[in-house]
Amino acid sequence: ECPAIDYTRHTLDGAACLLNSNKYFPSRVSIKESSVAKLGSVCRRVYRIFSHAYFHHRQIFDFFEKESHLCRRFTVFVTKYNLMSKDNLIVPMMEQEQLQGESEA
Repeated sequence: ECPAIDYTRHTLDGAACLLNSNKYFPSRVSIKESSVAKLGSVCRRVYRIFSHAYFHHRQIFDFFEKESHLCRRFTVFVTKYNLMSKDNLIVPMMEQEQLQGESEA
């Protein structure tokens, strides 16, 4: 069992190390086919952080998401590049109209 804060720190540190690795990602322009699977694994782990925040710290998640749309943008990214199965995307996203309506208020 790993406390959530330790899992978060470990996951983000590991993601940063992997993404900055010249062995797996030698180019900032293209990704080797052998590295795509590693990228998918990192995305699943990072998404678990969003899920935890949504289900266990909803008020903080909503406040941060309203300002940054980070989870929404991450979800669009992993969906666009098929890095995660849509079945694993469990954090509900606010509709675009809701976001625009709130920003106009």
